Amino acid sequence: MPRPIQATIHTAALRHNLARARLAAPDAKVWAIVKANAYGHGIERVFEGLRAADGFALLDLDEAQRVRALGWRGPILLLEGAFELRDLELCSRLDLWHTVHCDEQIDMLASHKTKVAQRVFLKMNSGMNRLGFTPQRYRAAWTRLNALPQVDEISLMTHFSDADGARGITEQMAVFAEVTRDLPGERTLSNSAATLLHTPAKQAHDKSGDGFVASDWVRPGIAIYGSAPDFPQHSATDWGLQPSMTLAAKIIATQALDTGASVGYGSTFVADKPIQVGVVACGYADGYPRLCPTGTPVLVNGIRTRTVGRVSMDMLAVDLSAVTAAGGQVGIGSEITLWGRAANGMVLGIDEVAQPAGTVGYELMCALAPRVPVQVAE
Repeated sequence: MPRPIQATIHTAALRHNLARARLAAPDAKVWAIVKANAYGHGIERVFEGLRAADGFALLDLDEAQRVRALGWRGPILLLEGAFELRDLELCSRLDLWHTVHCDEQIDMLASHKTKVAQRVFLKMNSGMNRLGFTPQRYRAAWTRLNALPQVDEISLMTHFSDADGARGITEQMAVFAEVTRDLPGERTLSNSAATLLHTPAKQAHDKSGDGFVASDWVRPGIAIYGSAPDFPQHSATDWGLQPSMTLAAKIIATQALDTGASVGYGSTFVADKPIQVGVVACGYADGYPRLCPTGTPVLVNGIRTRTVGRVSMDMLAVDLSAVTAAGGQVGIGSEITLWGRAANGMVLGIDEVAQPAGTVGYELMCALAPRVPVQVAE
């Protein structure tokens, strides 16, 4: 028999979350962000659930070729643009739109021999300080691009560093608006956090009056995979999002611990009363964080309980007290939901698992190990 662990990608949840992003920004077109192999889900596995998007945004040419191979003929945006001159040849062949964030990329375009002008997204560094032209140099970059016969339409782009926090978007939005106020072209500004927290609909509902951003295109990433961009201020449920990935395993052994007995490497958990634990076929080699401490939430047969002891390469242990206290039957073969949706419909948000490990749901999704079998289901 195969080892009893499996991930499930939920097509219906992807559709739902994409629709939720549209509801938050009803006047905008929506990029479905599928970088990092669709946040660890697999581009081919999520395509059916996200094909209602207006475009797909990603990082590299291999991912773009995979999306085209699935039959997508709509817009595809390279979020980091071309890395070298020959990349532009494939952009022309695959009809890719691409970001321009530095002088070197403008130089590449100027050297590119093409009969078809390309759609580019000129990125401003409005405060994130990763990619993009500073506000002082942005208009000069736009002027250079606009003069090139290799360039067709120029769209305008930035990225908010604190849309999910107290600082918000006001400062960056003011900078972007001032520099671009009379420049033509569509705008794409809003990531998941800005799409959900700083849209006209949200501002009207909250009456907060702290400003909002209206994008021609929004760029929901983590939200379409069912994770809250501003956890723990809000959960995925608060935003009406559904988990797009479930990681489930089964109990492969049980142990009865007396008071004072420990479980796992380093004896980091010592029972303060007699308890029964279940040993689960999941460990850090499967992508479950090794740093998850005792107390990390888990579902056993859909009942919420906790992990105990240290996560090892292939196994972890869970406290079965809550299950037995509820009168449930539990033993070898019982269902364990590490994150996502249990068979009885109970949901354990991936953010709740990531937080005790000091990380975010993004990392858990992307870290799903190749050895874990994956199925696609509605």
